Amino acid sequence: MRFRATVELGGKTATGIAVPPQVVEALGQGKRPAVTVTVAAHTYRTTVAVMGGRFMIPLSAENRTAAGVAAGDEVDVDVELDTAPRVVTVPPDFQAALDADPVAAKRFTSMSYSHQLQHVLAIEQAKTEQTRARRIDKALQMLRQS
Repeated sequence: MRFRATVELGGKTATGIAVPPQVVEALGQGKRPAVTVTVAAHTYRTTVAVMGGRFMIPLSAENRTAAGVAAGDEVDVDVELDTAPRVVTVPPDFQAALDADPVAAKRFTSMSYSHQLQHVLAIEQAKTEQTRARRIDKALQMLRQS
C-alpha cells in the first residue's frame, strides 16, 4: 500500500510518519501490525504504533540516513504486512556469555523480538571492547533480575 506523508519531528530527535487509519485497517492485523516500510529506496521492518491517538511508523536516525530523508520532508511510503518471523542475530560474544549463564539465556529467549533487539543493539553500538564487555555484563545482570 502506498501513501504520501510528511516526516514528522516529535521532540528533539524522534521522527515518524503518520499512517492513514484506512491503511492500518486494510492491513487487517489490528492497531499495531508488523510491517515492512519502504521510504525512498530504503526498506526496513517495524511495527505501527499508536501515539496521541494517531497511527505512526517510527523512522530512526539510521533509517532516515539510509533513505536520505529528514524531518519535514514529504515522502512516498510503501507499507506491507510483515509476516516473516522476527529473529535477532545475537553476536558471538554475547551468545557465549548467554551460553555460560542458563538463567539469563532462558530469560533472553523468552523475550519479545524488540526487547532482544534492544539488548543486542546496545552491545553492538559500543565503540570500544571495554564498553562492549561492560554492556554484555549489564545485559546479563538485567536478564538475571527479570
